[in-house]
Amino acid sequence: MAFLIPCPNCGERGVTEFRFGGEVNPRPAPSASSDEWTSYFYRRGNTSGLQTEWWYHRYGCRKWFLAKRDTTTNQVTETRWP
Repeated sequence: MAFLIPCPNCGERGVTEFRFGGEVNPRPAPSASSDEWTSYFYRRGNTSGLQTEWWYHRYGCRKWFLAKRDTTTNQVTETRWP
């Protein structure tokens, strides 16, 4: 079974056309503590199941978008613009 990602602009393509950008984390306020910034940059949930992630279509439209992906099956259920 191929790992396909539906780009919101270009349609469904193979995963090799994309760059994974990591899971979506809410950005702390500029005045946040150093612990909050450390958590934002280095700690990940590594969820087993549905997770919202950043993806970049490097060999297509060259745009960043959000994808909801099941990390256990690699099935992408939704893609959208940020």
